[in-house]
Amino acid sequence: MVCWQSAENGKIPWGAVWAGLDKNGDNMYVARARHEEDLLPGKVVPNKGGMFVSYGGQEHSKCAYEVMLGRGAVAWQQCSGGRVPPKAVEAGRTCDGEKLYVGRVVHDGALTPGKVHGSHRKCYIPFDGKEFAYDKYEVLIALDCCCQC
Repeated sequence: MVCWQSAENGKIPWGAVWAGLDKNGDNMYVARARHEEDLLPGKVVPNKGGMFVSYGGQEHSKCAYEVMLGRGAVAWQQCSGGRVPPKAVEAGRTCDGEKLYVGRVVHDGALTPGKVHGSHRKCYIPFDGKEFAYDKYEVLIALDCCCQC
């Protein structure tokens, strides 16, 4: 089971879900924050002092955010084309009510988390000030899932 805990300024509570490494080798964790009336999954990079989401072609930094807790209760599963497996962990919603999920890809040597936006059929990641879209990605799932995309 996962839950969310408020944090700010790059802080990570115990039990945070690890999501990857940036190109400098810094750890990244799953988090979410509000932006433009959406609740968006993204990444916390403690060494950068904040949380980052992708939206409208850009990377946006956030001082206040929620960190996903549940280390050991989740895993990653390959998917593509905006699909998510049945046990995908919902991590946000658009202002129109569309569910968003945590995805991750390798971009420029960094294993980077972002959001899976089903209606766009993409996983978007925030990276170096920009938003990048991928057709193939991994999705965060609850560990009791053995389903395929």
